[in-house]
Amino acid sequence: MFKKKLSLFLVGSLLLSLFASPAALARTKEEKEAALAAKVKDGVAKLGAGVDAKISVKLRNKTKLKGYVSRIEEENFFITDAKTGAETRVAYGDVTQAKGHNLSTGVIIGIAAAVAVGVTLLIIYLMIKANEGG
Repeated sequence: MFKKKLSLFLVGSLLLSLFASPAALARTKEEKEAALAAKVKDGVAKLGAGVDAKISVKLRNKTKLKGYVSRIEEENFFITDAKTGAETRVAYGDVTQAKGHNLSTGVIIGIAAAVAVGVTLLIIYLMIKANEGG
């Protein structure tokens, strides 16, 4: 009796998921593009603007841009080529792929602390070696 109810429950669950899932997953092309544009906008905002905010993007027209984010606006952002200084306006909706390269403040602090500890240990080691020899 239990096995029969369990099997009916499983069959019902599978049928329900089969018919309910496509409706949830079926998004229009415009919805997908809007979601990607919002994701790119958030990513650019987190990256920030300035010479340290390096980015490379691929656009819908297959163009690739590389440089740093020089300005951020509501509907677009600007990428400046580090070599030529040319500034290109990029709409968030035109981006198909973006990769940002920026170290966060926490990572920079961690690296600086590790270097400071390493230098301190090196100085202590050299002082001990000098005292042993003298």
